[in-house]
Amino acid sequence: MRILGVDFGARRIGLAVADAEARVAVPVGAIDRAGVGDACDVVAEAARARGADAVVVGLPVLMSGAAGAQAKEAREFAALLAERAGLAVHTWDERLSSVEAERRLREAGGRRKPKPGEQDAMAAALVLQAYLDANRDLCAPPLSPHPPPPRR
Repeated sequence: MRILGVDFGARRIGLAVADAEARVAVPVGAIDRAGVGDACDVVAEAARARGADAVVVGLPVLMSGAAGAQAKEAREFAALLAERAGLAVHTWDERLSSVEAERRLREAGGRRKPKPGEQDAMAAALVLQAYLDANRDLCAPPLSPHPPPPRR
């Protein structure tokens, strides 16, 4: 199952994709955010281009767990994306994903400041990885009808 991860930000939308076995999420880039409708079309096209079967949109809930204005906007985006892309779209708690993405990029790149979009794409990968880890059974490919022979 191929899944596209989305970090829906105020200025940019980070994108990540899971490998074919839905085990590992990899950042693939970011797009500048225009209006919500335009953003949906661009993300839907990215999902089609990558052969995605589903999309996971990060839900920016408050530290208390309550849904604020950004979470409401992300839910509206996810609903419109599902309609326009014709795919299953799930939301997933993304608390502190951008902070963690920045930390990881700084550790990997030394003192260099991340390029525009790098942090957004990394945040999308972190959200998608958390979703994959929590839903391992749902994302796993179907078992082969012909199991491999026993090892000797």
